[in-house]
Amino acid sequence: MAERAKIWGLAVVFLWFLVGGIAHFAATATETTLVPPYIPWPRAAVLFTGVLELLGAIALLFRPTRRAAGAGLFMLTIAVTPVHIYMLQRPDLFNVPYWALILRLPLQAGLLALIAWSSGALHGAAAHLRGAMD
Repeated sequence: MAERAKIWGLAVVFLWFLVGGIAHFAATATETTLVPPYIPWPRAAVLFTGVLELLGAIALLFRPTRRAAGAGLFMLTIAVTPVHIYMLQRPDLFNVPYWALILRLPLQAGLLALIAWSSGALHGAAAHLRGAMD
C-alpha cells in the first residue's frame, strides 16, 4: 500500500514540475513578471529554472536518478521561495487573489514533504548523515 502511495506521490510531483517547466517556456513573459526585482536577469532565471524543472521531472521517472532528482527539485523549490514572498509582499502587482498567495506557502511546504517522501531524497541524506556521525 505504501509503495502505491509513493507512486501516486511521484506522479503528482512529476506532473507539477512537468507542467511548471513547460509554463516557463509557454508563458515566459508572464513568468518573468513574477521574479523579484532584486534577482538579476529575470528572463534567464525563468528559462533556467524551467529547464531544471523539466530535467528534474524526467529524472524522477527512472529509479537510478530518482533520489538525486528529488533532492534537486527539493532545493529548487526552496530556491524559488523568494518569488512567493515577493508576490505576497506586492499583491497589487499580480492578478491573483490574496488568499491564494497566502495559501501558496503552506502548499509549498506540503510539496517539499511530498518530493522528499516520494522520491526518497531525504532518506539518502539521512543515511549519509548517520554514516558520517559513526
